[in-house]
Amino acid sequence: MTEPIQTLSIGESKITTLGTAHVSRTSAETVQKMIQTEEFDVICIELCQSRFNSIVNPNLLAEMDLLDVIREGKASMVTASLALGAFQQRLAEQLGIEPGVEMKTAITEANRLNLPIVLIDREIGVTLKRVYHNVPFWKRIYLVAGLFTSVLSHEEVTEEEIEKLKSGDILETTFTQFSEDAKDLFQPLIDERDQYMAAKILQAVDEHQNKNILAVVGAGHLKGMQNYLEKKDLSPQATITSLDEVPRKKSWFKFIPWIIVALIFAGFFLGFKKSPDLGWSLIWQWVVINGGLSALGAAIAGAHFLTVVTAFLAAPLTSLNPTIGAGMVTSAVEIYIRKPRVKDFEELRKDSTTAMGWRKNRVAKILLIFLLSSLGSAIGTYVAGFRIFEQLT
Repeated sequence: MTEPIQTLSIGESKITTLGTAHVSRTSAETVQKMIQTEEFDVICIELCQSRFNSIVNPNLLAEMDLLDVIREGKASMVTASLALGAFQQRLAEQLGIEPGVEMKTAITEANRLNLPIVLIDREIGVTLKRVYHNVPFWKRIYLVAGLFTSVLSHEEVTEEEIEKLKSGDILETTFTQFSEDAKDLFQPLIDERDQYMAAKILQAVDEHQNKNILAVVGAGHLKGMQNYLEKKDLSPQATITSLDEVPRKKSWFKFIPWIIVALIFAGFFLGFKKSPDLGWSLIWQWVVINGGLSALGAAIAGAHFLTVVTAFLAAPLTSLNPTIGAGMVTSAVEIYIRKPRVKDFEELRKDSTTAMGWRKNRVAKILLIFLLSSLGSAIGTYVAGFRIFEQLT
């Protein structure tokens, strides 16, 4: 076996950690052979509940309620997850392998032998939110743009990048494709997950005492996890609770949208105070710039003509009400006009790997309309706002 293996004894329990390559058939074969030939009592795998569910139930996306996703503020996260999965799917197709085949093998073999499965990775949504929070504000748009650029790109992954994947982490490799500074990503993508998975394994040791445990993880996590497993002062539950927290915005940050709205209204007021013509001119510019950029975003996403018109009309108003965004309105209209079909949900993962697929698939298109019309309105707010105050000075 070429895959790295580390062992550690805690009390009467023995932990065997197998480092796998997410792009290697050999890793899948090694997982299968180890579970079949060695006497393990518990199998821990580097998956969160969401990713596990998508593996055991490939049609899970078909059960998604788009309106609920949008109302609950999850549309951006679902869109990012799809784009992330699309990049990984493109990589797998280039190499001629099935994504995550070593984890699927571990699940299959554990179920066949009726062994308990412990999911040790942190929820992908929490990790993405912590990545977003850890990146400086001015880099976030670049990160999001890079994520979608990677989906649209037809360039093959280089040999160097493939070698990194063989000894690294697939999430880290995916993000560093378009991140200027991987240091911003290391803590939430690697170090925190090393701690989290080590804590989960320690919990498994407590729950399954005096057992032989196999942990199947990406090779890039092996060293970090081992360091945390050997720490005597690591508190499993406290570590998990801490790393499961989604970073909250600073208390004053929530007032920024309302401050911007107040400034815009102040600009209108000062414009009318100078002259009615200037006041109406400022309002007209606000409508055209804000609505125009939101409508442009919806059009780029392939929205229906009525949705594009809705974006133009709604964005100038929703930008003055921080409790509702332009994307919520445009995506709801698009759902009403072009109700997603069962086929769209079934083909969502495949269609999200190409630019045409995002525009063809109604589910992907609605998510893209939400994102781009919201982004257009946000840019329009700042562009129009600066233009208003330039004319008042």
